[in-house]
Amino acid sequence: MPEVCNSIQATASHRGQFSSRLGFIIAAAGCAVGVGNIWSFPTQTAQNGGAAFVLVYLCFSFILAYPTLVAELTIGRYSQSNSVTAMTQLDSRGWGRKLGWVTSIMGLVTLTLIYSFYSIVGGWFVGFSLAPIFEISGFHEVANWLTDFNFHSTVLATVIFMALTTLIVTGGVKNGIERWCNRLMPALFIILSVLIVFALTRPGGMEGLKVYLIPDFSKLFNQQLLISALGQSFFSMSLGVGCMMVYGSYLNKKANLPLTAFQVAVVDSSVAFLAGMLIIPCMYAAMQQGIEIYSTDGQLHSADTLVFNVLPTLFNQLGILGQLVAMAFFILLVIAALTSSISLIEPTVACLVEKVSFRRHRASWCISVFSACLSIVIIYHIETLLGLAVKVATQYLQPLLCFMIAIYGSWVMRQNRLLKELSQGFPEIQKSLFWKIWPWYIRTICPGLILILFLSNL
Repeated sequence: MPEVCNSIQATASHRGQFSSRLGFIIAAAGCAVGVGNIWSFPTQTAQNGGAAFVLVYLCFSFILAYPTLVAELTIGRYSQSNSVTAMTQLDSRGWGRKLGWVTSIMGLVTLTLIYSFYSIVGGWFVGFSLAPIFEISGFHEVANWLTDFNFHSTVLATVIFMALTTLIVTGGVKNGIERWCNRLMPALFIILSVLIVFALTRPGGMEGLKVYLIPDFSKLFNQQLLISALGQSFFSMSLGVGCMMVYGSYLNKKANLPLTAFQVAVVDSSVAFLAGMLIIPCMYAAMQQGIEIYSTDGQLHSADTLVFNVLPTLFNQLGILGQLVAMAFFILLVIAALTSSISLIEPTVACLVEKVSFRRHRASWCISVFSACLSIVIIYHIETLLGLAVKVATQYLQPLLCFMIAIYGSWVMRQNRLLKELSQGFPEIQKSLFWKIWPWYIRTICPGLILILFLSNL
């Protein structure tokens, strides 16, 4: 297919790239590390058996999410283009192009849905990080207004979060995404580490740590736990929707893709694990203070707003110090959310820039304005639409799209093209254990497991 290769080369000649492999790892890890790790993962852990969920999540992250991540990065770097062009150029047959187009468009639609509800949560983080400043300054009414989940404050905070995201993305790959991820990711690890020490020294914190680290093996094969862990592993690594594919298209040809993907998966899983070490002990510390976390039937109270309802109550008991801790905690969440939200609009920006000839600045703002309108609709009916949007995107659409990526990254791309692309950064790959296992695994076992788990959730 020489016409495909020529098109790919022409596209690659004017595209931005990450300046180094480390810059890519940090940016890709930032893409993966976000609300899914620090908001959703601890909540899912608390709802689904504690350490049992953590164990299953970590297994799925490396036996299903990691192989899919390698496939998505490989497709992206091979194509050197946006996700729509990448998926339609992999196959010269008409039906293959159409299926690739449908899959990539579904990915962009899913991204827009995720960005819309993600920005609402990111907006709450912004409001809760600003509230302690107003509280300390004596503006108690403003602080309460920012944190009581009313319609107007939620809309304002969501718009502020989207504006921050858009301003970063308009800077491009190197000066926008890579530059800010290099600053935000180290800050995230530092603040997270400090807060974990705080959580474990509170009364009840060590009890929460035991629940988090010692699994109840009888819960391992609970169907809801398995489905939640599957969706969480794909959601936290931003798989199936084109984020990693587009990031891969900005990656230098000399990079070792299996190793790079593994490093991204390790960083992502590490942050999720550390976030659980913060949130779960904080929950049990709050329970020691008489704050109700679970209902009488064992269900988690207000799962969507758990970190907002429980943790500030715990922080407030520490007076001024508690306000400072609260501010640090929610700044941590803002940083994590931003590193991911910039990746949520980048695939659509790349598509508009390369296929519709939009300028990056215009494309970024158009996507954010459209998503803001969708966010406002969700906020207006937040009791029903927020949970529904999260479930549809993460438990249905993402696993289905990851199934398609696995198919395209193996059956459609073919082994000879995979070997050629992966060999550019890993010359000895053909002799490696990875190459003996991964091509067969991504063709058979990986899509089969994803499909079985997906169908069992219908």
